[in-house]
Amino acid sequence: MAFIPYLPDEAIPDRDRVPDRDHIIRIHGVHSRVMRQHYELYVELMRGPGPLTRIQREMIGVAVSAANRCHY
Repeated sequence: MAFIPYLPDEAIPDRDRVPDRDHIIRIHGVHSRVMRQHYELYVELMRGPGPLTRIQREMIGVAVSAANRCHY
């Protein structure tokens, strides 16, 4: 798995910062506009309307992360 260092908050323009306490989306900080767009997509997929509950969506995310050996 590749390793990309996170940028410090002050290196990301204010308009592109996202509330990502777990640093899942922050990996895109090297291209901050993409980080903002990815965060908005994540919020829509995880919290928007759909046939799955938020808990079910989170469980799928955990299973996929475990299968990919992600540390988060």
